[in-house]
Amino acid sequence: MDLSEKAQIIYQRLIDGYGEPIWQPGQDPLDELILTILSANTNDVNSGRAFEQLKTAFSDDWDAIRTAPLEAIKTAIRPAGMYNQKAPNIVAVLERIQREQGQYDLSHLAAMSVDEAFTYLTSFPGVGHKTASIVLLFCFNRGAFPVDTHVQRISQRLGISDRRAPPIKIKAIWEELLPPENFYALHINLIRHGRQTCQARAPRCELCVLQAYCDYYQEQGEWSVT
Repeated sequence: MDLSEKAQIIYQRLIDGYGEPIWQPGQDPLDELILTILSANTNDVNSGRAFEQLKTAFSDDWDAIRTAPLEAIKTAIRPAGMYNQKAPNIVAVLERIQREQGQYDLSHLAAMSVDEAFTYLTSFPGVGHKTASIVLLFCFNRGAFPVDTHVQRISQRLGISDRRAPPIKIKAIWEELLPPENFYALHINLIRHGRQTCQARAPRCELCVLQAYCDYYQEQGEWSVT
């Protein structure tokens, strides 16, 4: 079985096991961008709390946030951690978008190619490949595949990538193996699978819908926990 065929089977097995998530227009792209910046090196609960505190503290006004004292922003986003780095990054993002677009809006990304939009987003401070891919996939359903810790771990265990492949390499592999219309469902289902079954320290291999296609399951004695 070649890797492309294996990827297709994994995609379908996850659909069979977890259902097929359907993309729907969701959060405003700028909201998603700021929220994802806040999510770096913390969990969803803390980043969500920081985002809500930021919006509430400044009456949901991006201009007020852009022009506020940095200490006030740091206080609002404190639950997300790394506030000394995240606060100036948020201000820099808002300043550039306002300067270039004349408003706090990222809708122009829809008219760009995926590569152009990805390059544009990753040129902002604090925005890496995962953040850019999340904005493009979740807000525009564009063909960018985000790789978080769950996706990285499962991809390595399955043998989609090698055991030490970094997230950016895993992103490129999935984007080559499957069509863009599969990315949203695959991303959501890999995260579900990572939370419910293929956990970091105690994977529940006996319950796994991907067991027959998993290098980790076949060669457990040779693997260390990652």
